[in-house]
Order: sequence, then structure tokens, then C-alpha cells
Amino acid sequence: MTQPTKAVLFDLDGTFADTAPDLSYAVNQMRIARGLLPVADAVTRPYTSSGARGLLGAGFGITPDHADYPAMRDEFLNLYEANLCRETRLFDGMAELIDALESRGLTWGIVTNKAERFALPLMKLLGYGARAACVIGGDTTGKMKPHPEPLYAAARAIHIDPAACLYVGDDERDINAGRAAGMKTIAVRYGYLNGSDPAAWGADVVIEVPLDLLPLLTPARPV
Repeated sequence: MTQPTKAVLFDLDGTFADTAPDLSYAVNQMRIARGLLPVADAVTRPYTSSGARGLLGAGFGITPDHADYPAMRDEFLNLYEANLCRETRLFDGMAELIDALESRGLTWGIVTNKAERFALPLMKLLGYGARAACVIGGDTTGKMKPHPEPLYAAARAIHIDPAACLYVGDDERDINAGRAAGMKTIAVRYGYLNGSDPAAWGADVVIEVPLDLLPLLTPARPV
């Protein structure tokens, strides 16, 4: 990567933070309320990046065309909102990565398909709400990834050309959105992956852990 990097943008679920335990908790609260046994984290975790659709599918075998789906989706989202940060934590090495980005004077932010209703308070609860230069949610622009508009919105919010941004994600739609926005793209193998192989997504680089990102950054030349 030869062009100086001025900003790093992260997907939230499965890239910046491990939100799977609390999303699984919401599913299991619903199961318990219906007299069902909880399902293991391993059952729901691969579907975390697919949101309510994927998690309700994993927990109940229900699809959006089912008559009960809208009510169950609302129930799930309300339960999740009430339990946003019980066990959610940054992935190992992410805190150190953010510290390193800030020490280098690089801007960073979040671009997620998670609605602002969840993304903004979660970032605050994690202690990073005021540190992120932007938090773009799935409902911020009216478009969701893989559409590039959320990434364009992030670039506008931080006043940095998309070509000088990296986008880091754990789902193929993240890489497709980043490429469509003209950003360099980084796929993370430590994320949820949605049952796919990140090597097949066409990202510029695939990394194993968050701190693998640092050697890839080309510092901007001094003014």
C-alpha cells in the first residue's frame, strides 16, 4: 500500500468488538420465555453479522417471510437494546491498535449496518464513543452495506478522501462496500465471517489479528 493512509474505518460487529455473546443472550431469553432450552454460543455466533434475520434463523429456524417474524424481530431487538454491553468486549489487540492509530495522528471511525439506536450507545458503553471520529449506522444514510453510501458518508464526516481511507471488515459485504467506495480494504480472519473464506472476497489484505494492521499503514508525509 503506497498511498498514505489518513483514516481507518472499522465495521463494528465481528471486527471492532465481539458482540456475539449479547446478541446470543437476547435469542436465548426469547427461547427461555417459550419454554425452550438455550442454544450454545457456537450455534448463533456464525450468524452474528446477519443481525436479527440470521440470529432468529439460528435460534428458531424462522425466516423473514414467516407470519411471526416481525413481532419476534421487535422482541429480539428490544431485548438486545436492554442488554447491549453485558459481555461485549473489544477483540484482543483492538484497544492497542486504536491507541497506536491515535498516537500516529490517524483518524478512525465506525461504519456498521447496526442501527444507530444500538451502535451509538454501544460505542459509548465500550468507552470509545467520544474517540471515534464518526459512527455511521445502517440507518444513517438510508443505505446499508454492501452499498458504498455509508462509507462515503463516513469520508464526508471526517473530511478525508475515500482513497486515503482503509475499511476493515469481517464480512464479504464490507469488502464489496469498501471497494465500491474506492477505499483500500482489509478482511479480518478473526471475525464472524458468515461461513465464508475471507481470502475469496477480493480484499487488498487479509489479517489474522487486529495488530496485524499496523505494518500495513503508510504514514502520511509531514506537511
